[in-house]
Amino acid sequence: MKKYFLTVYDKSGEKLLDETIQAADDRQAKKLGEKRLTEEQFNDRTHRLTSPSGALLLFHR
Repeated sequence: MKKYFLTVYDKSGEKLLDETIQAADDRQAKKLGEKRLTEEQFNDRTHRLTSPSGALLLFHR
């Protein structure tokens, strides 16, 4: 399992969510990240999901 990083910010730049997601691959991490954003109702907030290599898998501004 690889570690992926999900971060959500409010308009002032304050972190609202800063979590590590464990996933087998990028596709699974993206699905888990989207699920977590929906659970917390953060879909429309600024967020990003990055892979262990630094690739940007999800981004919303």
